[in-house]
Amino acid sequence: MKKLVLSLVLVFTSTFASIADEGMWLPYLLKQLNEKDMKKNGCKLSAEDIYSINKSSLKDAIVQFGGGCTGEIISDKGLLLTNHHCGYSAVASHSTVEKDYLTHGFWAMNQSEELPNQGLTATFIIRMEDVTEKINKNLQAYFSPVQKDSTLKANAKELELEAVKGTHYEAFTRPFYYGNMYVLFVTEVFKDVRLVGAPPSFIGKFGGDTDNWVWPRHTGDFSIFRIYAGKDNKPAEYSKDNVPYVPRRSLNISIKGTEEGDFTMVYGFPGRTQEYLFSAGVDMLMNVEDPVKVSLREKRLGIMDKFMKADDQTRINYAPNYASVANYWKKWLGEMTGLKQSNAVEKKKAWEKDFLTQVATNPEDSKKFNELFAEFQKIYEEYAVYNKQLSYLNEGLFGVNAFAYARNFDKLVNEVNKSKAKKTDFKKEYEKIKGEYTGYHKYTNRAMDLQLMIAMLDMYDKGLGKQQKVPYIDSLIIAYEGNTERLAKDLFQTSAILDKEKVAKILENPEGNLDAITKDPMYVLYSKTISYYNTSVRPYSSKYEARLNEMYKIYMAGQLKYMKGKQFYPDANSTMRLTYGKIKGTKPRDGLIYNYYTTLDGIMEKENPAIDDYVVFPRLKELYAKKDYGQYADKNGKLRVAFIAANHTTGGNSGSPVLNAKGELIGTNFDRAWEGTMSDVMYNPDICRNISLDIRYTLFVIDKYAGAGYLINEMKLVK
Repeated sequence: MKKLVLSLVLVFTSTFASIADEGMWLPYLLKQLNEKDMKKNGCKLSAEDIYSINKSSLKDAIVQFGGGCTGEIISDKGLLLTNHHCGYSAVASHSTVEKDYLTHGFWAMNQSEELPNQGLTATFIIRMEDVTEKINKNLQAYFSPVQKDSTLKANAKELELEAVKGTHYEAFTRPFYYGNMYVLFVTEVFKDVRLVGAPPSFIGKFGGDTDNWVWPRHTGDFSIFRIYAGKDNKPAEYSKDNVPYVPRRSLNISIKGTEEGDFTMVYGFPGRTQEYLFSAGVDMLMNVEDPVKVSLREKRLGIMDKFMKADDQTRINYAPNYASVANYWKKWLGEMTGLKQSNAVEKKKAWEKDFLTQVATNPEDSKKFNELFAEFQKIYEEYAVYNKQLSYLNEGLFGVNAFAYARNFDKLVNEVNKSKAKKTDFKKEYEKIKGEYTGYHKYTNRAMDLQLMIAMLDMYDKGLGKQQKVPYIDSLIIAYEGNTERLAKDLFQTSAILDKEKVAKILENPEGNLDAITKDPMYVLYSKTISYYNTSVRPYSSKYEARLNEMYKIYMAGQLKYMKGKQFYPDANSTMRLTYGKIKGTKPRDGLIYNYYTTLDGIMEKENPAIDDYVVFPRLKELYAKKDYGQYADKNGKLRVAFIAANHTTGGNSGSPVLNAKGELIGTNFDRAWEGTMSDVMYNPDICRNISLDIRYTLFVIDKYAGAGYLINEMKLVK
């Protein structure tokens, strides 16, 4: 195993030339792999300045915000900056029709006004450690896949417990390069994170879904929180006695501005990439998976939009869900378009052909990889069927609140039955479902949910062949002569669990009313659907996925061994990474040139009071008319809003700090340009650009628009 880890480093260093732009690099390996190249491209920092376990470094100012975004610490009082869309759910949770923070924004003018957010966390990385050898100890070649998996998990658990013994820290391990390498992460998780400020939607979501994933961009996509700790400065559950967290490091903020060609870094927690997919996997993604998910989400969005525009309470209740659905709908649309336009499948095939040519020098490996490639092709052809079925379940049926809500009753029925058989207590599950019951009947727009059910049943019926459908759903649709509207209406009208009063009575005595639950039409629909998927779909899809993981581990090791001209960075997996590149525009298509920045002028050019995405409130118009930009204007007197750079980012990098050559904050990453959304699968440095909010626009909104200048006083500005 030592040889394998060493070979990874040797592959990196032997092929490492000027590779800025592409790659999501592990910070603790920067010294060996990236430091020289970063300095060649303009970085003024050492690897130790960026990541260190011996002294304060930039890593100590970076957090994983919630479960899927990044944030950065910008004051010595625990002030945290992230994206507006990352804080959107928190803002929505505090909003009402009377206090519509989503529309009008929210600003705490002192710490006593900051709002707590149950369940929201901020996670710091304390250290990382390569534990590949330790994870693989006692692993024998003759082990079955199940034995291998259980051994790896047991070894990982042992390492994690040992790493945090006697501390308040937490730990987890993650595989890299499809299990050819393992890294241990020790973390510190703060659980009292309070909302400090968020701009109104016309700033934080300016351009809306129209401009999402598009450049040029004018979205003020930021929100501000504060981390609180116990009086010992350690993580603590929410308490009015908690105090602002004093960080190991906070970022200096540069308002000197940026120019094309400047070095930048993005430090954060990218979610998931698949840069090393086999050609057949890219083909399935592009022609099966993405098209199904895009069509289902597009239909759902159209229905949700209609109802949300008609009722303010529905708009507030569904705003986070709508934003989430819309975000990846457009991303997947751009991804499959980009993959097709870039001829991705043929490029992958060309790479695979070249790989087999390199492997041909070793007859034993040549035979192994030729057989492996044939198996890849066969498995993806078979797996595509199950992948499509799962997409219709996850993106279709589970897009209906009533269907998803029925899942809770399935859990309750199982717990009650266990209780009868073993005399165990089902009260924990019972309390959960009571909470779900309250939430469903409080927040669900029943008329909208009915329309979603009609549409999803119809698309399910038309999108899958008879052999791929749930037999029970197929029989219902046949019984209703294909009339999914009548079917859905009957389900909603006759289901007791969807009726607030009836279900309340049922839940008074779930043991005594078990038959009322198990015979309920919505429960039966859910139960029979999940039963079919659990017996006829998931076992097969899981089998293929497990085998593909084994195959990719072999293929990845082969690429590292034979493809000496390629720099292999690990796929994103929601762990801390650094990517770097330069600020620069691009020419994504014939005749189209993208400048590298946008200004407030562009917001006023786009303004259209008849279109929700382009409404501008009077206060911003007033500041624009007066050119009252304060210290945040550029040298030409313009107020810059956003900029693009050639940094390799993905979902999870939302909210990540964009840093200059000195490690000073110059912006907040929030999106990618449409033409480059296929970068999760195939990165193209010529057209892939990350979109960032210029920190000067953020400060301008806080200071000049919101009048929350006291927050600026907490920050260290570099002029």
